[in-house]
Amino acid sequence: MGLNATPSSERVHIGFFGRRNAGKSSLVNAVTSQEISVVSDVKGTTTDPVTKSMELLPLGPVVIIDTPGFDDEGTLGQKRVQRAKRVLNRTDLAVLVIDAISGAAEADRELVQLFTEKEIPYLIVCNKADLIADQDAFAANLSGDGFHDVLFVSALTGQGIFALKEEIARRGRADNGHTPLIEDLVHPSEIVLLVIPIDKAAPKGRLILPQQMMIRGLLDADAIPICVKQDRLQETLDRLAGPDGDRDTKPGLVITDSQVFGEVAKIVPDEIPMTSFSILMARYKGFLDEAVKGARMIDSLKDGDLILISEGCTHHRQCGDIGTVKLPAWIRQKTGAQIRFETSSGTGFPEDLGRYAMIIHCGGCMLNDREMRYRMKCAADQGVPITNYGTAIAHMKGILGRSTQIVLKDDACE
Repeated sequence: MGLNATPSSERVHIGFFGRRNAGKSSLVNAVTSQEISVVSDVKGTTTDPVTKSMELLPLGPVVIIDTPGFDDEGTLGQKRVQRAKRVLNRTDLAVLVIDAISGAAEADRELVQLFTEKEIPYLIVCNKADLIADQDAFAANLSGDGFHDVLFVSALTGQGIFALKEEIARRGRADNGHTPLIEDLVHPSEIVLLVIPIDKAAPKGRLILPQQMMIRGLLDADAIPICVKQDRLQETLDRLAGPDGDRDTKPGLVITDSQVFGEVAKIVPDEIPMTSFSILMARYKGFLDEAVKGARMIDSLKDGDLILISEGCTHHRQCGDIGTVKLPAWIRQKTGAQIRFETSSGTGFPEDLGRYAMIIHCGGCMLNDREMRYRMKCAADQGVPITNYGTAIAHMKGILGRSTQIVLKDDACE
């Protein structure tokens, strides 16, 4: 997978924030050397967040986000401000652009406060520096407002743009510290079976992102991935066992799509570890412990409870869709209760979660780590249990302990 094919969830998200006409869009274009954003002297030209996936040297694959002015006014303007605030939930590095002509304002100070509260690393950049006669005096005035280490740039002349890109790269390289996807769970030359259903929901001609990521991770670990449909799983296990059935070449691990968890669990011998793409994604995104605890709350659901089923991507839902059809059916069957369901997709995650009995989230492969941490924190702060598809399905199929044993301590398994 080349840099241009790197999924958005694996890129550093860099958000440009500031007031209207501070020069955010011009600066985005200067930093990227592309005409990403429309530039105009008219206030409020950027009305929606503009995103661009690209390679930003010397950092690498990034998502650049240009946001509406944070000082926008009126009913429509406040909606634009809310959209800019939502961008913060997926921003790995924030760039606050201050107008050299007017200096810092209350909206700029509010943004710094938000960066601090959300623990987002940020840079303060003074644009239109070509119009400042005494930068030292200007910086001294800004320090009185609490703004330090200001970078002076000019999107018009190119002044300071190279230094800004170098500083973005330096801060953007910080390790996110998340757990490896699969590499630490397998050994070189170990056979790993990947059970991948090919049905109406499967994208024609390609694999979904977690499957692609898993194959690449196994190759990086020098393991031997073998992809198989569930109706060929028994045949594959038999062939790996050899004619005498000694299983010298038995797989070290079976990873399955969670939709066929129950079927696969009946085929795979108990001595072979088994888990799912979704459970490994929850571990990779850092919320598997919470997902296991949340899955057990399914047993406590009662008539009238409302569940939010949330997906990080947007797609055309088809007959038999897992989020809107299969999961609700399995939950009603498991609980025997009349449960109600709501769905969300993409970036449309509700801020008020108090009316939900629990949240069942997808694996989050299309969301970056910061967005997933934000959603987990929202749920925790409001006391709402949260789990994900694969963990919930494993619990309902009675195999949660088996499917998490390879990735959790014994006391965390059922």
